[in-house]
Amino acid sequence: MKTTGSTDRSGFSTGRRFAAAVAVSTLAGTALAACGSDAGTRPQALAKTAAAAKAADTADTADTTNQAPIVWGACPKPADGTSLNPQLACGTLTVPLNYQDPAGAKIKVAVSRLATAKPGKRHGVLLLNPGGPALGGLDMPSTIAPTLPQPVLDGYDLIGFDPRGVEHSTPQSCGLTDPTVTGLFPYPAADGSITKNAALAKADAAQCASGAGENLRYFNTANTARDMDRIRQALGESKISYWGQSYGTYLGAVYRSLFPDRTDRMVLEGNVNATKVWADEVADTWGKGMADRFPDAARVAAAQNATLGLGRTVAQVTQTYLALADRLDRTPAPVPGTPASVDGAALRNVTYGLLLHNETLPLLTQFWKAAEDLAGGHLTDADAGTLKQVFADSPSTPGVPADNQATMFLALVCGDAAWPHDVDGYAARTAADRRQWPLTAGMPANIWACAFWPKPAEPPVAVTATGARNTLILQNRRDNATPWEGALGLHQALGDKSVLVGVDNGGHYVYNEGSACADKAATDFLTTGRLPAKDVYCTDVKQK
Repeated sequence: MKTTGSTDRSGFSTGRRFAAAVAVSTLAGTALAACGSDAGTRPQALAKTAAAAKAADTADTADTTNQAPIVWGACPKPADGTSLNPQLACGTLTVPLNYQDPAGAKIKVAVSRLATAKPGKRHGVLLLNPGGPALGGLDMPSTIAPTLPQPVLDGYDLIGFDPRGVEHSTPQSCGLTDPTVTGLFPYPAADGSITKNAALAKADAAQCASGAGENLRYFNTANTARDMDRIRQALGESKISYWGQSYGTYLGAVYRSLFPDRTDRMVLEGNVNATKVWADEVADTWGKGMADRFPDAARVAAAQNATLGLGRTVAQVTQTYLALADRLDRTPAPVPGTPASVDGAALRNVTYGLLLHNETLPLLTQFWKAAEDLAGGHLTDADAGTLKQVFADSPSTPGVPADNQATMFLALVCGDAAWPHDVDGYAARTAADRRQWPLTAGMPANIWACAFWPKPAEPPVAVTATGARNTLILQNRRDNATPWEGALGLHQALGDKSVLVGVDNGGHYVYNEGSACADKAATDFLTTGRLPAKDVYCTDVKQK
């Protein structure tokens, strides 16, 4: 736990398990701000022009580099208390730091393989990414394999990797004082002021400039996609199939745009609108996404009003929540026996994280009661147990800097696309967003370190309807992390090269979450290569 006396940082959020749960949201779900324009003031920043970017994309599609094969061996030691699948093998490959200077500095990318494909049935490899941004993916083959039917396992070797800069792939560190991703979330002060947010954003940017240095600008999504193609080469594959979740949907869309002829079958789950990264994506959808999803939890609380006392209806529970958030913004509640206190930012961040899964909604409602009791000065033993569960620390990964995910979160959020500089503009947008979407309190439109970041190394990759008809978009209707509108935007960008499978469900994950309709669409596509003839909307969800 950490002590917090304001709403400028996300109080009571040092548990890395919780931070990962929040950040698994993709960038959209982690609440970014409004509008993009030219960004960056450091004179040494390399300004790549659109023409140069177009030339780089041409070079990507023509890349014939002879990438050395991966030498498979033991995987890195995991965090204490966790175990590795003994069948999982790991290795590294060497790639350019900057693909426009291929003979220059090099970095290492860690890759894993679960060799599940059967002789005579093998179709190829299925590359996996869990999103984040900046979540490690070495263990993803092990976690997804038990959920896949045998025909998919027979057809593919499952490939994981830590994206460049993340965990075991040349991990980056800014040396941030607060190492959590949630510590970056810019909730305004109780009166709506963003003055302290702006100061903290500027300090974070300066810390990354001095702590991580100039090379951090090359740790972006476009270069990560280029690394993926080096993985393909190292595996000896002419094409790769891909399953990306959350932020991984944007990474996949960038890969298929840079390497359309090397993209086989692509599943994108919980989607980012790739045409709006990053500021505009959340400004347009984040508040509405929370408003769409919150009633699912409020209904759970209303059904238990006799024990929780939060309200008999969704409207009453919502008002109780908003009043509690405002109260904690103004007066953080001390936790007895600890130096910590819970503020409005912590309440909102926990709410966001526990809305990602339907099975955590009961815990979320218990947390609301515990926070209400804490603010009222009458914490019960049951409340204390709930707070302990929600804010439990989890062990760090050996050899990985404590602020690695937060560092790489900023590197991607700020380095993929330019952000505006105008503090007054952020203040105006924050005030308007705060009025329209009270559940998010104006945070989606607020100022981030990106406002003070150097100019990106290259413009965002244009995601268009290029290549084959080979992309399945899986999306829940009430996803608070990557809202429905993001999937619609991505589907529009990919046009008839994609099919949208929507699901009448809440939460961030679609596959293996109760819809046989959606699960079948995904596994049939991976097995046969055939997409549904038209978009599908699944209404068969059975809650776990």
